[in-house]
Amino acid sequence: MPTDLTRLTRSQLLQLLNGTPLGTVLTRSRLRRQMDAAAGRIGDGKTVHLLKYIRWLILEHDRPRASPADYAEARRRQSERNRAATKAGQDVGPIPDVADMPRRQAAEKSLRKFCETHFAETFTWPWSDDHLNALATIERVITDPGLFAFAMPRGSGKTCLARIAALWATLTGRRAFPCLIGGSKERGREILAPLRMAILENALLLADWPEAIHPLRALENSSKRQLQQHVGGRLTHVRWGQEKLVFPTLAAEDLPPGLRERGLMASPSGGAVISVTSLDANIRGQHHARPDGTVIRPSLVFLDDPQTRESARSPAQTKFRLDLLYGDVLPMAGPGQQISAMLTCTKMYAGDLADQLLDRGKFPDWQGQCTRLVYAWPTNTKLWEEYAAIRADALRRGLGMAPATKFYRDHREAMDLGAKTAWAERYTRGVELSAIQHAMNLRLRSPEAFAAEYQNEPVAEQVSEEQLTSRQVTERCSGRARGSAPLATAHLTAAVDIHDRLLYWVACAWMDDFTGYVVDYGTEPEQSEAWFDLRSCRRTLRRGHPGIGDDGAIQAGLEDLVSRLLNRPWPRQGGGVLRIERLLVDSGYKPTIVGAVKHKIGGSAMMLSRGMGIGARNRPISQYRRKPGEKYGHHYYIPNVKGTSEFPHVQIDVNYWKSFVHTAFIAAPGEPGSLTLFGRKADAHQMLAEHIAASESWVETFGRGRVVHEWRQRANRPDNHWFDCLVACACAAAMAGCASAAMRTTARPERRMLTQADFNKPRTRL
Repeated sequence: MPTDLTRLTRSQLLQLLNGTPLGTVLTRSRLRRQMDAAAGRIGDGKTVHLLKYIRWLILEHDRPRASPADYAEARRRQSERNRAATKAGQDVGPIPDVADMPRRQAAEKSLRKFCETHFAETFTWPWSDDHLNALATIERVITDPGLFAFAMPRGSGKTCLARIAALWATLTGRRAFPCLIGGSKERGREILAPLRMAILENALLLADWPEAIHPLRALENSSKRQLQQHVGGRLTHVRWGQEKLVFPTLAAEDLPPGLRERGLMASPSGGAVISVTSLDANIRGQHHARPDGTVIRPSLVFLDDPQTRESARSPAQTKFRLDLLYGDVLPMAGPGQQISAMLTCTKMYAGDLADQLLDRGKFPDWQGQCTRLVYAWPTNTKLWEEYAAIRADALRRGLGMAPATKFYRDHREAMDLGAKTAWAERYTRGVELSAIQHAMNLRLRSPEAFAAEYQNEPVAEQVSEEQLTSRQVTERCSGRARGSAPLATAHLTAAVDIHDRLLYWVACAWMDDFTGYVVDYGTEPEQSEAWFDLRSCRRTLRRGHPGIGDDGAIQAGLEDLVSRLLNRPWPRQGGGVLRIERLLVDSGYKPTIVGAVKHKIGGSAMMLSRGMGIGARNRPISQYRRKPGEKYGHHYYIPNVKGTSEFPHVQIDVNYWKSFVHTAFIAAPGEPGSLTLFGRKADAHQMLAEHIAASESWVETFGRGRVVHEWRQRANRPDNHWFDCLVACACAAAMAGCASAAMRTTARPERRMLTQADFNKPRTRL
């Protein structure tokens, strides 16, 4: 049957074209694309007209093609269209008008009105007299330069007041740059987060301050949109960050009509900044450059609880934060400018930062005011004792607060007699009936915590007689010159603790009975600050040895330190000198580097060390199975590393030696086994005392018929590096031959290998 060239199927067309000597010239997929492109011009969609197909191919071949220049022009035009569309989307104008001008003006005049109107969901209860006093003081501090410290009970809303006051000062144009400072970096961000949420969600703020809130809300919580945001082609220069907010800068013609009618030529908050930082961050250099070229600095500072639990316990950290307050925070406004600062706080411990600043005798500039939850206690104590017993019994039986609340309801008039609370509305609805009952419940839970957190009357911290305090350490000054040892000492040991930024070291002189004397300590490189920590130190190993990397800087610094310590003569009072008999270097972090330094310059005096915490459940070193080549001492041993990849080192039972060091500082100076410091000024050793007494705590554990103090680092990981060095120094003294009377009576007899000569000795008959 002849083939119909006007109705060729795809297979027939492919066989016809690919059956020539040229081979395959057309594929099925290419033919399908050509049929889709030609549509009905070459067939009916299922079959192909050969002549029409050939004609279409000739026309396609001869059709003019776009030049590369035309393609580039098309891309350029498309890019312009895309940019125009993007720019149109980034135009947030026109700015809506003010919804209620009288309401806005009333809020501008009064911080209290601003809180009650625009943050009614936050401040739901009636104000107390203390709140009203705080609001009036905050307004005064915002309007006129001054310092003010205000202590309120925990949960009184002081942080909310400070945060909203910063926003009010900004929106009303009273302050161009408020800065909120928290006790830690995380706390600082937590302060700003509710302000960001209010800008995004508070409808009344948007309605009454559209020129400030509308452009920021248009970012839709995306900082990527801030760079090109504009109104009518003019950039707003907003900034939306976790630690900094910059309010929009608008031209006069872009302002809402209601503001232009008031004669305003610029937004009161235009170009204003709200930033957050913390006392443990680098707070220097806070400034902002405006579009007109002017540079503004913080003129108002809110410090919200500027201390952590750990820093409040430490006199050294408290002093450090006071120095930061006067050296870094108050000069933030710049030369010749006055700053206003408000500090809201709660006392935690006697003598902490809040306790000192609230004392008008010590710091009159701060005009400290201290409020309480209860100003006068009930006079009928007998009924409250019965209440406490009923409450405790009901809670033990799982009955909740209902029986105690019923007893209070029945005797309320007599039980409230003489009581005066600061805030009558502060109590838990449905569980309690009044503020005095709420205060009593808090007091019954923990009298010490209630005194500090709610009454701002912290009591002195109760410490176990066996628990060492920083004051006990600083009081151990002997009056000796730095670097000199008593005449009676016979041994000198030293230890080094290795870190990426610093090397910590301690040197101690010892008598044979383990009476010790700290003769010197420091860091490599030395620091110029009176108080520093590993994270914030300015002089680091990398700065002292630039261009050689972290490991290279550690090795170079360690070589310098070891060489200096081993070659240094240590004079004894009364004549003679000592040399370091044993230098232990912690190799738990960088064993290869320590081993290289030992091989290069350490000699026989230097030895690698590693700490291990042997708990009550673990077998003590004295019960280890002795292996050939190992050496054992008092709570340390030297393993045999021959045939392994490890360096020779000593393993130290740090639980024992940390307890030993604390006991040595508790012992009376001069007693066998005691420890003392050089110098006469206790303040000079405050940071060393923090490392020794405040960095770690112990838990008493039982196991294997013995009691062990297991040591753990405290929360927030305070520095303990000099403590580690002192522990290693004490172990090194035991290696050098020092032994207390208790050590000699409990020492295990040394096992000696018998020789043939021992067997040849004549035996004595009984």
